[in-house]
Amino acid sequence: MPEDDITLTVNGREITAPKGQLVIAAAEQHGVFIPRFCYHPRMNSVGMCRMCIVDIDTGRGPALLPACMIEVAPDMKVDTESATTKKAQDGVLEFLLINHPLDCPVCDKGGECPLQDNAYAYGPGESRFVEEKRHFEKPIPVSDVVFLDRERCILCDRCTRFADEVAGDPLIHFQNRGNETEVNTFPDHPFASYFSGNTVQICPVGALTAKPFRFKARPWDLEKVESTCTSCSVGCRVTIEASRNHVLRYQGVDIDPVNWGWLCDKGRFDFEAIESEERLSEPLVRKNGELIAASWAEAIGAAADAIGNADASSVAVLGGARLTNEAAYAWAKLAKGVIGTDHVDAQLDDGLPGMAVVGLPQATIDDVCTPGTTVVVVDANINEELPVLFLRLRDAVLNRGVKVIELSPITTGLASLASASLVHRPGEAHLAMRALVGDGDPAAVLEGDLDAAKALLGDTVVAVLGRASIGESADAAVEAAAILLDARADARFLVALRRANARGAIDMGLTPGLLPGRVTLDTGRQWFHEHWTTVPEAEGLDATGILTAAAEGRIDVLVLLGVDPAADFRDHDLAQRALAGARTVVSIDTFMNRSTEKADVVLPAAGYAETDGTTTNVEGRISVLEAKVTPPGTARADWMLAAELAYRLGADLNLESVEGIWNEIEALAPAHAGITRALLLSPAGADGVLVPLRPDVATAAEGQPVQITGIEGSTPDNAALAEAAEPTEDPDEPAPEAVEAVERAEEETRDRPETVQFSRGVPYEAPALDSYSLRLIATRKLYDLGTLVQHAPSIAGLAPGSELLVHPYDLDRLGVRAGGRVKVTSPRTTLTVEAHASTAIPKGSAALTVNQAGPDPADLIDATQPVTDVRIETV
Repeated sequence: MPEDDITLTVNGREITAPKGQLVIAAAEQHGVFIPRFCYHPRMNSVGMCRMCIVDIDTGRGPALLPACMIEVAPDMKVDTESATTKKAQDGVLEFLLINHPLDCPVCDKGGECPLQDNAYAYGPGESRFVEEKRHFEKPIPVSDVVFLDRERCILCDRCTRFADEVAGDPLIHFQNRGNETEVNTFPDHPFASYFSGNTVQICPVGALTAKPFRFKARPWDLEKVESTCTSCSVGCRVTIEASRNHVLRYQGVDIDPVNWGWLCDKGRFDFEAIESEERLSEPLVRKNGELIAASWAEAIGAAADAIGNADASSVAVLGGARLTNEAAYAWAKLAKGVIGTDHVDAQLDDGLPGMAVVGLPQATIDDVCTPGTTVVVVDANINEELPVLFLRLRDAVLNRGVKVIELSPITTGLASLASASLVHRPGEAHLAMRALVGDGDPAAVLEGDLDAAKALLGDTVVAVLGRASIGESADAAVEAAAILLDARADARFLVALRRANARGAIDMGLTPGLLPGRVTLDTGRQWFHEHWTTVPEAEGLDATGILTAAAEGRIDVLVLLGVDPAADFRDHDLAQRALAGARTVVSIDTFMNRSTEKADVVLPAAGYAETDGTTTNVEGRISVLEAKVTPPGTARADWMLAAELAYRLGADLNLESVEGIWNEIEALAPAHAGITRALLLSPAGADGVLVPLRPDVATAAEGQPVQITGIEGSTPDNAALAEAAEPTEDPDEPAPEAVEAVERAEEETRDRPETVQFSRGVPYEAPALDSYSLRLIATRKLYDLGTLVQHAPSIAGLAPGSELLVHPYDLDRLGVRAGGRVKVTSPRTTLTVEAHASTAIPKGSAALTVNQAGPDPADLIDATQPVTDVRIETV
């Protein structure tokens, strides 16, 4: 027993618990459930509902005390079944039900309501109060997606604590006093939080309900599977809940390494897109200039004929971040192992190069949130692009002593949490990093206390590396990473890719220069030649290179794997010319979009919740995806389309099932050695498995089951595999799944090629800014005109629209009135837009949001240039 463990007695049974643990949590870990309403393991206890009062004897005799407020103590005696405890809990419930409407037959919470359950298990059975209950106007839309029924509220403070403590959006709060107390928003200030849906899930009654689910089904009608959210790359665990083959809601699942049960509203409510009537359901082939319905044989045949008649060097595959790992591998094998092209890129030039993603020393989300860590956030707007990672980092700053240094071209939502925010000119993150590590010009930092930031660089440094602006290339961010590594060789990196499974697609080889398992073409050529038909001879083109080649007529067949470059690539002009210049465009997608409309062959794909597989999150953690509903019409899984195309090309991928594909990945991909599908599906893999499998898994194992969904304690990375396994006969033996995985990985890795290591490319320097121009910052928002958001009615209207933000000094210098219309000109084109003053934008810069209603900065950007400079003048 660890020295800091405490021995106490619960219901006559002796248990041990770590020092500082609350009685309610200690009892639950040992199989004794204490009823509660206000207590939540991910928030501070407030002891408001008094449902958890039990007899606790700390040595002065038993007393009724709230178990959620009392820490365990030596020789403490807890009795949760005494007559006084039961009478007290009976009374608490009777008082709570005085004004509760008891409308269970129509309440969405009925069947999964803690108040309902506790009333049956611990309540009086009938009430002595017969007076008229309170009545309020109902429901009140406190946000675009959350409704409030005030008469059901029991004032447990869960929703208000979440909004304040967890999300940092104190927009819903207690109002009035005494019998008039109620939860509500302030006048003219809706609950406009990215995380409002979490309050619905944690509400212990039906006071808060979700607009998309309200009155749609009862809990007992729902069939559930556990899966992983793919709305961004954080990889939050969710349950997909459906009835009669229709997805009706997602709920967050609490896993300790990733999301703690929280979801952003985009990830929670974009399920409506699955049910959209606009889903592609049958193949289309262009005839006489029009896309018309065709049979699968005709459509697949047309795509295969185009590929078969083209030279390998003129075939390109763009996209893949929407796919599962298995589908990404199948397409990488088709492109690189059958067709022989390396012109593949899962990203649309809005992330970081694949070589940097897999080569930089890897950090986990838990590494970022470890007490005592200094986190350097480099050009990553995580509040907008990776919102639940933002929640984890916010908790780390406020509760765990983590210090954040932010380097950004714009003031982001993270600035209020950062110990130091260093603002730099767009395209000059590397100069700001050089100044931070003490080897550069301090003038590179336009705003912020550089000396204070330097003093924060402690013993442990973890960097979160991203792309705050797609108005510039990724070169500055990669150079900043190289500079940090030069100064701190022990630094580790969490590469903040925005697209859902971009990390997994890169791992599977859907990026130029890499083969599955994080090996380069040269390093892995011989190994993969033994198993594949062919391997490309030279490194291919990235997304910008592919589109440039297509625009120049050098691409015969352009395959779009779930991407819409016409709308989503950062250079609209280049994307349009590329779609026109490619001789044949094959689009594989779930919806029609601006790019699909220009395709010659359209193949409908199964989407999220419609196909099994795995996904890899931002930290390289593989978790399982589960299918719950059938795809619309005759839509097929992406890996099936790759296998069918290969067959039409006279090859055989030998991929017949998701299980078979993963078996091949584990057998061939060097970084994935030992990570079997059995491991991923076992209790040992419940939290996901990090790539590569760490060798300390087995030695860290104790074979004891732990509650990995609780907050008490943190399970270190892949050690969770062993601890979460089923108990063994000998508690001291390592978990069998973990031991087998490690032994397999150690044995198989010896025969496999070495994975890629980060190496600095050509040193990058940004061009100078002339005195007449402003440097463009092209940022993203959580809600945009993207496919899922716009096909989910509940959140489709939340995209804020486009406006130009400029520092007041620059507006005054240019003679532009705030709110006035201006012309923004770049070498690409001229846009007309309203200009607004914002001190969040540094002097010398101008910001526009990508993919919003109104002028789009992607019209201004030339993707072949390192930065985008614009000139502004009044209309």
